[in-house]
Amino acid sequence: QDEEKWDFVLVSDIHEAGSEKEIKRKKFLDELSKKGFTIKKIEDKKLFYGVRAPKQIFQKYQGLLRKPDNRLQNPNVHQDIPATTRIRIVNFILQNTTTPDLEKLHDLMKKKVFEATFPLHEKEEVREFLKEKWARWRGIFCQQPIEKIRCYFGEKVALYFAWLGWYTCLLGIAAAVGTVVFVAGITVFSSSQVSKEICEASNTIMCPLCDQKCSFWLLSDTCTYAKVTHMIDNEGTVLFAMFMAIWATVFLELWKRQRATVVTNWDLYRWDEEEEELAMELINNLQHEPRQYQHSYFRSTIILLLVLLMIAVLIGIAHALVIYRVIAVALFTQSNFAFLREQANTMAVMTGAVLHYITIVVMTKVNRRVALYLCDLEKPRTFSQRENNFTVKIFTFQFFTNFSSLIYIAFFLGRINGHPGNYVRIAGKWRLEECHPSGCITDLFIQMAIIMLLKQTISNVMEYLVPWIAHKLRKKQQRPKKRRMILGEEEEAEDPCKRQWLSNYQLNEVNIFSLFDEFLEMVIQYSFTTIFVAAFPLAPLLAFFNNLFEIRLDAIKMMRLCRRMVPRKANDIGIWLYVLEAIGILAVIGNGLVIAITSDFIPMQVYKYTYSPCMTENNTGVDCLTGYINHSLSTFRIQDFEPYTNGEPGLALTGLCCRYRDYRNPDDYSYTVQFWHIFAARLAFLILFEHVALCVKLIAAWYVPDVPQFVKNQLLDRKHSNLHEELRWVMPQKV
Repeated sequence: QDEEKWDFVLVSDIHEAGSEKEIKRKKFLDELSKKGFTIKKIEDKKLFYGVRAPKQIFQKYQGLLRKPDNRLQNPNVHQDIPATTRIRIVNFILQNTTTPDLEKLHDLMKKKVFEATFPLHEKEEVREFLKEKWARWRGIFCQQPIEKIRCYFGEKVALYFAWLGWYTCLLGIAAAVGTVVFVAGITVFSSSQVSKEICEASNTIMCPLCDQKCSFWLLSDTCTYAKVTHMIDNEGTVLFAMFMAIWATVFLELWKRQRATVVTNWDLYRWDEEEEELAMELINNLQHEPRQYQHSYFRSTIILLLVLLMIAVLIGIAHALVIYRVIAVALFTQSNFAFLREQANTMAVMTGAVLHYITIVVMTKVNRRVALYLCDLEKPRTFSQRENNFTVKIFTFQFFTNFSSLIYIAFFLGRINGHPGNYVRIAGKWRLEECHPSGCITDLFIQMAIIMLLKQTISNVMEYLVPWIAHKLRKKQQRPKKRRMILGEEEEAEDPCKRQWLSNYQLNEVNIFSLFDEFLEMVIQYSFTTIFVAAFPLAPLLAFFNNLFEIRLDAIKMMRLCRRMVPRKANDIGIWLYVLEAIGILAVIGNGLVIAITSDFIPMQVYKYTYSPCMTENNTGVDCLTGYINHSLSTFRIQDFEPYTNGEPGLALTGLCCRYRDYRNPDDYSYTVQFWHIFAARLAFLILFEHVALCVKLIAAWYVPDVPQFVKNQLLDRKHSNLHEELRWVMPQKV
């Protein structure tokens, strides 16, 4: 039965006899034959070559990487090698076999000599178990069979699903707390003193929101918007932001413990990737010389400049989105539809969020190409080093793609737009947007909600539908030829390998970055869940439900829709762990800035404890935030408007002044003392919040050991046992 198992299948078009492609293909297959590979050819619409490596290759691998103590005790014993290891070794040899023309398989595939190369999905017990118990929607709440995933896909994929399962499990806690905070905000929907003042401000006339066709308006017109804002922006938000900073640290520390337990059970805790790679190089070519470590300051400088240039482009795209929002507000306010005129700002935010999502989809593809190009310039020594370099670059680019617009809304919207009579304008024409009198945090909430919902619906549907449709189409294209073969050529149809090879070929292609894409998607989601969670407490809940489906979606793709991935050995999630730790620090900074700058929490506290009736009049019978809205609005004389501002008089006839959100003196429009009080309080809170949160993170990291004690003891006992056995082997008469 083993004789009918093939390690890899190479697929090629049927080329003309004597053609350049046919000669190159023959040269490559001849090189494999010289190494002892068995090759089987099956012809259909394509040429299929099954390859099977000789046993000596795997015996060499076991001999080179066996532990010294095992080598002493069992010098001639070779255990059965796992299928995942077998596939990995064969793939390495295929990728590094060189023809007399100095071409490798990668070069031949670029020249269309070979179309595809893949290991086979075998009809074995592990696969059938995974298909029935794991790659099913009905198992959405069931525990994952990590050990069987490892046996079929290798350690790298198993660790991805172990990490994703652990992340989803702990995300349930964050989702529950976030939901409680959000529900608590709903309970104060109508009871907030600030919301009440806005709803009752029927005599407060606000300055026009645009230059043309915008009339003066009453503050009470935005009653509902104010209630929604204070549903999000309350004391619970501050506590939740602190909680999420601690949660991110505890999650990573507990994952380190979980990972240590898992890889110890796999006997990979001390595994050395570099040693394994060198061993496979020697198995493939005994004359191989290791590639030396190199570093070029000139090359690093060029790459750094190119990375900075790319970041500048991504920030430029964020600026373009800002310009769109500004122009959209101007156009909506001039619309013939009353609804668009009244909700111009909200519509601009929502359409801007959809446009932002489209730029994310497009720039993700561009970022990948740029990151790959930069990695080629770096010329990394090993595949792992290349993967690490690529990870850092693509995450950096994706971070700016996803968050530049959010950073603008959170920290710049309504703060750099000037004031009536002296607005900051784009191209000297369009005014920058203003915040609502109750704050800008609702704009950030809307932006995050739309992006997360679109990413978790459209993106996931496309992630499943595209490979499903592609698989069905490929299957349909192969069917007619297959039927003719069955009817006309019985001998070939009886070949037990043909059906299996064809069915595997009809599956969707996978590449070295297939698993990487899944990791990147989850890490970006983790960023959304932690960095601006103060503005969107429902982010963990959305992420939690998304991940429940994501686990099964990825499982179905891997088991049913895609070719088998080449298994890779690993004992951790690699550089992603450092990326997650960096996100944890950014989460502290981001949430601190959201509370200090975006939220109205600090101005309200300054008013409450400095300027409120409770402090100035010792009046304890009223809410301490009484009068806050009037205190936070400045006064502007209508005659000081710029000449081309056409604010329709309307309500302005009732007075000579309008109000706007800022802390400025009514005579010369300079900042008031209150502005500087609030500025100092914001800065003090930011420093205090970040130091406290980072200290708590450090304490949590120290308090929760990375490696459980039983794992350390297990490793200690194993070392002691190995040394004891080796001593018995060396000096049997004295022991």
